[in-house]
Amino acid sequence: MQDRLTWAQAACARVMRPLVRLALGMGLKHPHLETLLRELLLEEATRLWRQQGVAAPNISQLAVTTGLNRKDVTARVRRPADPLPHTELSAAAKTFTRWLQLAGEDPALQRLPIAGSDEGLSFEQVAREASRGDVHHRAVLDELMRLGMVAKADATHVELSAEGFVPTSDLQTTLAFLGDNLRDHAAAAVSNAMGEGPLLLERAVFAEGLSEDDCEAVHQWMRQRWAALHRDLVSQLSEAITRSGAQGSQRLRVGVYLHYGEREAAGE
Repeated sequence: MQDRLTWAQAACARVMRPLVRLALGMGLKHPHLETLLRELLLEEATRLWRQQGVAAPNISQLAVTTGLNRKDVTARVRRPADPLPHTELSAAAKTFTRWLQLAGEDPALQRLPIAGSDEGLSFEQVAREASRGDVHHRAVLDELMRLGMVAKADATHVELSAEGFVPTSDLQTTLAFLGDNLRDHAAAAVSNAMGEGPLLLERAVFAEGLSEDDCEAVHQWMRQRWAALHRDLVSQLSEAITRSGAQGSQRLRVGVYLHYGEREAAGE
């Protein structure tokens, strides 16, 4: 049992190290992280008890599961609303992804008239389809331009200016994607490690002794391969959503990552 705890603690440390780096870089300090960890412990403990059929776990049950004292559990404050946008619900993200898919099939569609015209497909049509008409296309366009995903080609046309919906000019949105992507990647790995269900795809390749140029060459190669895979994925998922009428109960996120840097010393 002690080995199990030690192994789990070491795994958590590896996962948390870059998150601690992010926290310190953004100005968060120990009290912020302590409060956050306490809230997450209580939320996850509540979820675990509910999975076992306990609709409303009591203070003692939560205290035993989390290791928090009863005072901490009793003083639990309702967590404030998440200040980050939900990336999977963004009309801008849906519109950009659909446009990218269309442009992958026909490069001429990298540039579109803003409003409907005799030129064929327009940004207005793409936005209306992707957002199901819930958001005006001008609002979607303004958001994409603010995020640096789209640029005006002239007074009446816009064009794609990014290869994927990964905003870097807006810190709030960037952090939202960081949180959503790492959460689901970690969720897949944790599910596999704990045997919570069928094994999910979760693979990586590691190499060392490479030059920086070698690493960057692989980086660019992976970007090209992902661009092609991304188009196929979006097409398959779009067909699946159409078949279900968007009424299915499941959500899915597929991603890929690459990291390179100096060799790390033991324990880093």
